Amino acid sequence: MSRKALCSLLAAVAVTSLLLTGCSSDSKEDGSASSVPDASPSQSQQEPDGSAETPEPVEPAPEPAPEPQPEPQSEPQPQPEPAPQSNDAPWDGEPFDYSEPAPENGTVDKSYFADAAFVGDSRTDGFMIYSGIGCGKNLTSNGLSIFKLGTKKALKLDGKEYTLLEALRLEQYGKVYLSLGVNELGFYDDEGFYKSYCDAIDAIQEAQPNAVIYVQGLIPLNEKRVDEELHRDYLRNDHLRIYNDLMKKAAREKGVVFLDLYTEFADANGSLPYDASKDGVHLNSDYCKQWLSYLQTHAVNRQAVGLPAA
Repeated sequence: MSRKALCSLLAAVAVTSLLLTGCSSDSKEDGSASSVPDASPSQSQQEPDGSAETPEPVEPAPEPAPEPQPEPQSEPQPQPEPAPQSNDAPWDGEPFDYSEPAPENGTVDKSYFADAAFVGDSRTDGFMIYSGIGCGKNLTSNGLSIFKLGTKKALKLDGKEYTLLEALRLEQYGKVYLSLGVNELGFYDDEGFYKSYCDAIDAIQEAQPNAVIYVQGLIPLNEKRVDEELHRDYLRNDHLRIYNDLMKKAAREKGVVFLDLYTEFADANGSLPYDASKDGVHLNSDYCKQWLSYLQTHAVNRQAVGLPAA
């Protein structure tokens, strides 16, 4: 090829290259040609470089607890008034039979004796102290006998001396328990004993018209203990049993309650058990409590003896 021809060919190639370069530049400016996406990730897709703080996870707010709904209130129902409590013994509706000693009749509470007066000698005084009764009026005098119930100034109250019958009139009681007879065993005046008991019951009925009156039969003696400790040969159960029969007779005729304490305490020989007393006459604590238990189970309802209900 000639030098002239070679120069013409190189010039043509240069023109062609310029034309191609211009077309490529125009295509980028009008955006008609599709571009190849950049292989590097965008800023939002780039991995963190560790310089920014990582936010802590936020715990979801707890759901509010439901408010408690008030329970429906029922209308108050009227309550019946409690029946009044009776401080009296049970009653079957029948009048009391004075021809017999008081039978068992339920068990009254010790509060039954709160309005009771206990008239007697040192035996009754020991009962009031050691039985645990805890209430009742103690109108007793050591050595007192039924013969002198209305004459002997045996009690001193507030500096003034009274017979037991006079002291009994100072208050009104719901029950009166009479127990006298052991000190009289040496008199051997059975008729006088019976008459004195009848007079005493009359006087108590007059002084206490609204009271249930109890005549307490004599508790037996332990003669062996009596001989060992007291050396009194007139304290004998055979005479005591006679007195009990006379007291029962007086109670029946005067319409008051008789309590058969002799049967409650007598052993197979008709005697007080040896261990029941240190002197054969006065009961120890356990037997005083047995005495109280007997009174609790042999109470008589007021209406059964013709008195108003308690």
